[in-house]
Amino acid sequence: MSQSAKGQSGFRIVVAGGGFAGGVLAMALARLAPKTCHVTLVDAAAPDATRDPDGRGLALSPASKNLLNAVGLWSRLEPGAQSMDAIEITDSPLNAALRPHLLGFADELKDEGTKAWLVEAGALLGAIADEVRTEPAIDLIAPDTVQTFETDGFGATIHLASGRALRAALLVAADGKKSKLRDLAGIKCIGWSYAQMGIVATVAHERPHQGRAIQHFLPSGPFAILPLKGNRSSIVWTEDADLAKKLVEGDPDIFLAELGRRFGHRLGTISLEGPPRAFPLSFQMARAFVGDRLALVGDAAHVVHPLAGQGLNIGLRDVAALVEAITDSARLGLDIGSATALGRYQRRRRFDSAFSGAAMDGMNRLFSNDSAPLRTIRDLGMGLVDRAPGLKRFLVREAAGATGDVPRLLRGEEL
Repeated sequence: MSQSAKGQSGFRIVVAGGGFAGGVLAMALARLAPKTCHVTLVDAAAPDATRDPDGRGLALSPASKNLLNAVGLWSRLEPGAQSMDAIEITDSPLNAALRPHLLGFADELKDEGTKAWLVEAGALLGAIADEVRTEPAIDLIAPDTVQTFETDGFGATIHLASGRALRAALLVAADGKKSKLRDLAGIKCIGWSYAQMGIVATVAHERPHQGRAIQHFLPSGPFAILPLKGNRSSIVWTEDADLAKKLVEGDPDIFLAELGRRFGHRLGTISLEGPPRAFPLSFQMARAFVGDRLALVGDAAHVVHPLAGQGLNIGLRDVAALVEAITDSARLGLDIGSATALGRYQRRRRFDSAFSGAAMDGMNRLFSNDSAPLRTIRDLGMGLVDRAPGLKRFLVREAAGATGDVPRLLRGEEL
């Protein structure tokens, strides 16, 4: 390894993108492996940029909470976090007078190792930005972007839009689902559009939610009510793309009325906190998670349907696995940007990501329809699961990130 890619503080790593995955990765490397690597984070947003309020509820698995705790973020988030104390799942037509309980989880969520938490997206992004900006072990270059890069046997040379050039052992693409770095590396994706949009909104309601998350499966797609701190909930509403666009861009009173039809009356009168937003839903999976001196994390590697709220957790599993691959390779005296080191990361993450994405895709296709025979089959299946305590415990542990080949940081262990 040439000295241009390895300095006195260890291997140089450039992370492109300071969002959820990129920001947490930079913090993990800087704080948990300071002798292994020197971290540079290149982000398109200015360090002091004013962010739009983002009240989307993000579900954090216990494994993701362990990672955020390890990097020093959880203490900032915990005061505003809401525990998920129960989950209720229903399946019915939109105009059904009753939405019978088909599958629920409560006792299975009482253990600290299986309890999920809800945090607001804006709070998490704000905490990441603040910690990155004040972390002396992170060289923050912002606002700036990576324009091109080339590699050789000793490292990567990275050219920024500002004209600056950086030398590193490894470049990490955390630049989102339209990743420029993935395209520059010639890594193709498989994927498709769902012809659906995800509508997100935050509502206030009269009655307390008692930490209960509700997933209504409706013919147009899943409608999730996720509890936030106080008498507030985050809505993730999957809808036909044309109707979603009309609702979000149309009369706010009509939107609230349509929201109310789906939300129900259990929590009393509801009101919107800020305008709703909508984004197109798609499935996308990179054919490779690594390239020459390059690793993909987060949405640059995979985009899944939001129906189970697992997108963030899958991205944070990328982060934990890559940090472990880097530090373990460094301990063995290996080049952290080599095909050997990166191959371990890819083997660990691509199958898990593809499996999770396929599961979300299958569930969306199974439930996003009004077929009476299919409803009978899926309702019978959920009813059987609801009466199988052992299977329910397994499903909760799977969602908690507690099964399979789990990276040490996700288990709450040291590197």
